[in-house]
Amino acid sequence: MKRKLGNSLEVAPIGLGCMGLSFAYGPASRKQDGVNLIRKAYELGVTFFDSAEAYGPFANEELLGEATAPFRDKVIIATKFGFEQGEINRGTDSRPERIRRVAEASLKRLNTEVIDLFYQHRVDPKVPIEDVAGTVQDLIKEGKVKHFGLSEASVQTIRRAHAVQPLAALQSEYSLWQREVEKEILPALEELGIGFVPFSPLGRGFLTGKIDENTAFDKTDFRNMHPRFAPENRKKNQAFVDILQQIASQKEATPAQIALAWLLAQKPWIVPIPGTTKLNRLEENIRALNIVLTAKDLSDIENAASKITVQGARYPEHMQKTIDK
Repeated sequence: MKRKLGNSLEVAPIGLGCMGLSFAYGPASRKQDGVNLIRKAYELGVTFFDSAEAYGPFANEELLGEATAPFRDKVIIATKFGFEQGEINRGTDSRPERIRRVAEASLKRLNTEVIDLFYQHRVDPKVPIEDVAGTVQDLIKEGKVKHFGLSEASVQTIRRAHAVQPLAALQSEYSLWQREVEKEILPALEELGIGFVPFSPLGRGFLTGKIDENTAFDKTDFRNMHPRFAPENRKKNQAFVDILQQIASQKEATPAQIALAWLLAQKPWIVPIPGTTKLNRLEENIRALNIVLTAKDLSDIENAASKITVQGARYPEHMQKTIDK
């Protein structure tokens, strides 16, 4: 059971987003714990692992490189370029010479001879997307990269990039409480034959039902800055979890599993990449593949969700500005 991203990139239907092992959700995991989790994911059938130089920075690629060494030829590794010196807070940098430097450094950290999928992490308004696509095309010709991807890009940018170097995948946020991509992005991807990789498919943990208005995050957890995670907004957004819980109770499943099954049911070329630091959550997420949502289930979810308005922006203002419009 595999899904295809673009023309030729085949992966298992659920991947693993590795960011949280090193970055953003509180203190980084112990390295050996991260290695163990990634190796367990592979044992459970995961073949698609997502990283970036900015996660750490750099530590996540090193972790992934070590973890996948025993089975490197059996998995697909995605990583990303696009931030100045690999630090998100410094802003975008996709100059061709920078892309090349990131590729060389990422190959070393990932302990590999080729990057399977190389994404531009965020569109750089200072560099024409044609120059970015052309640089990645050169890296593909040189055998250092296999496939090209974008993240959080607009339809116009996707079309311009794809005309230079065909895209295998777009990675953007998509879940029951973040559905902007349905308007223009998903139809364009279907038309062009580009796969879609939703990050935060569990709403940064919220759609699992394990977070409420009283949950206290670690002081280094970036959800503390997100308007959608303000306590009053969490309380109102609980309505999305209630929808998932209702279906979950009928299926003897969890809200997280229903959230993932719902995404998988949207298109056959969608491959969500939930992240976790816990083995039991990893197993829970992968078991979402066993859940079949009927047309009535999907209709019930749609009808209930259409009556709810999500409360709070998904990013603080300074991060929202990095999204390509």
